[in-house]
Amino acid sequence: MAINFAHADGNATKTSFQPIPGIVVPMGGAVRGDNNELRQRLVDLAGGKGAKFVVIPTSSGNPVATGENAAHELRRRGAQVELLKIAPQWPGENLESARRAAADPDNVAKIRAANAVYFTGGAQERYADVLNPNGVASPVLQAVRELQARGGVVVGTSAGAAIMSQVMFRDALNPLLVMKGLLRDGKEVERGLGFAGEEIFIDQHFLKRGRIGRLLAAMLAKGYKIGLGIDENTAAIIRGNDVEIVGATGALLIDLRDATVQAGPINVSNIRISYLDNGDHYDLANAQIKVFPAKLARGELKFRQAGFVPELENPRLDFPDILGENAIQRALSQLVDGNREHVIGFAFSLITAKDDPAPDLGFEFVLRRDERTRAWESTGIDGKDYSVFNARLDVRPIRMTTPLYQSWK
Repeated sequence: MAINFAHADGNATKTSFQPIPGIVVPMGGAVRGDNNELRQRLVDLAGGKGAKFVVIPTSSGNPVATGENAAHELRRRGAQVELLKIAPQWPGENLESARRAAADPDNVAKIRAANAVYFTGGAQERYADVLNPNGVASPVLQAVRELQARGGVVVGTSAGAAIMSQVMFRDALNPLLVMKGLLRDGKEVERGLGFAGEEIFIDQHFLKRGRIGRLLAAMLAKGYKIGLGIDENTAAIIRGNDVEIVGATGALLIDLRDATVQAGPINVSNIRISYLDNGDHYDLANAQIKVFPAKLARGELKFRQAGFVPELENPRLDFPDILGENAIQRALSQLVDGNREHVIGFAFSLITAKDDPAPDLGFEFVLRRDERTRAWESTGIDGKDYSVFNARLDVRPIRMTTPLYQSWK
């Protein structure tokens, strides 16, 4: 049955975005066992009952348990599953034996016979070190790329999602330090496996862990124009130019194609960000959103019209920790259903880390709703869910007082 979507282009123009082959499904991590819609969707994408999956648990610190759990969830929904013993943390194995397993013809044959590959979570650097050491693709990685090229499905959760970009985060747990310039090749960032193509940077655990700062910094440093941050218990299904969001929350899309970048610490104006909720689609080539029909029941938010009555009050000082848990999502909701045309957030550190390159450097985030911004809402048992398209974001460096506060006496 065809589904009709609300369609918005936000004055967009066509771009040269190259369609991604096959079906790529990065998941934001922490996918719950009761998220049946998402887990069943993976099997359906691969062909439904009887679909052949290969599970690769290379990144896991406990690959046997992690791999078996992933295999169990897929089998429960009708898939046939092979669990590959390619993991340096597998009992009795190490980095060298894992690399040999990544060249094993039997493992390659299993991938060639499959419809889909599932990369588990863990430490994404293990995928790079085992499957793509020094940028040389192992036979197993080559087989996965061949599977994708023939229309197969490549799924990854958490660390398995991080590897989807050609550049990935290796170990960058402090987003503010990344914003301040701590972004070294082989340390904070690493060569990814590139299933999502050359033009999109993917991050995971995104809203829960407040990662907008590090994604923006990496995009600027590595020349990316499109970034996709996927939240926990949620997936982005990427087919060609289309991104579909499925899961408990959503994903944030960052578009730098019209942004203006100043020299020095991060200083960028006219970033466009969109919050894509469950069921929403986004066209990467045409920069257009297709909103899920459930959002249409209440209609588009008319915040530009006289008489608009906002439902979210803003009695406090905006967002003093814009890199906090779910802060950017709440700020966007406040922007489109609040009583002001802008929302301000700040990113700074109360405690100076020993490797902080600039203790007095902070950042101001200003979200604005303008003529290109559109939004929709729906009401559920947990409150309102918003879809936001083309909010404007400006980020500029600010100087903080050190120490930020002192004893009153």
